[in-house]
Amino acid sequence: MTLMLLDSASLWYRAYFGMPDTLVSPNGVPINAIKGYLDMTSRLLVKYKPDRLVACLEGDWRPSWRVELFPDYKLNRLDDEGTEDEPDTLSPQIPILLDVLDALGIPLVGVDDYEADDLIATLSVSQKGPIRIVTGDRDLFQLVDDKRDVKIIYLAKGVSNHDLVDLKWIADKYEIPGDRYALFAMIRGDSSDGLPGIRGIGEKGAANIARTFSSLEEVVLAAQENDKRLSPNLQKKILESLDYARIEILLRNLNHLMILSLLKMSLVSVLVLIE
Repeated sequence: MTLMLLDSASLWYRAYFGMPDTLVSPNGVPINAIKGYLDMTSRLLVKYKPDRLVACLEGDWRPSWRVELFPDYKLNRLDDEGTEDEPDTLSPQIPILLDVLDALGIPLVGVDDYEADDLIATLSVSQKGPIRIVTGDRDLFQLVDDKRDVKIIYLAKGVSNHDLVDLKWIADKYEIPGDRYALFAMIRGDSSDGLPGIRGIGEKGAANIARTFSSLEEVVLAAQENDKRLSPNLQKKILESLDYARIEILLRNLNHLMILSLLKMSLVSVLVLIE
């Protein structure tokens, strides 16, 4: 029984910017994000025919516990008032869209103090495959698991030209072992989330490291012990970014604890809801 998880915020942003803003309801309310979201979802439902469908929502798009560890996390997305910088004509559409999804019987799931990514990660490890995660966010590539049949329906090129991401796709795209995407991403960083990565290394250097080492702990230890697999220049850059590396390791460990916590508490009702 295939479970499809919708990364809803990613979808409605993509729909909003992908559909003309001239799309309005009879009373003049913008509906481009609503129409785009529903169109994308319906097309994917026809193609993949999932048995279960969940719209995953942001309980908190910038959780305080992550910000405490890394104050710059998503800082670049804040407006002058310290709230999420969101287009004025998108905000009114979201409650309407959620009402429509609810009326269609699609479970709407969000957990306070957690991002949709956290919820998706938890469901992806707690539910039996096949699982298809619909998103435009490459961060979720780290959830791909061929053995459990967890794949990403990646919408960066639109729904008509979407990619079905498995480990081979990741390996071919980034020239790394497919199951090391998380390591690769931590080293590379993500400017859209305010994550600098290990400064001065970049995507090509991150791929080289991910081909050689299997974890960030191994990378840090290699730099500290003058491992010949790392050039002196790379060792220097890694050691200069040691604080960032330690935060990433801590965040990753917290993510594992978070998943266990959600499974024990908040997601009990969710798991019943999607059966």
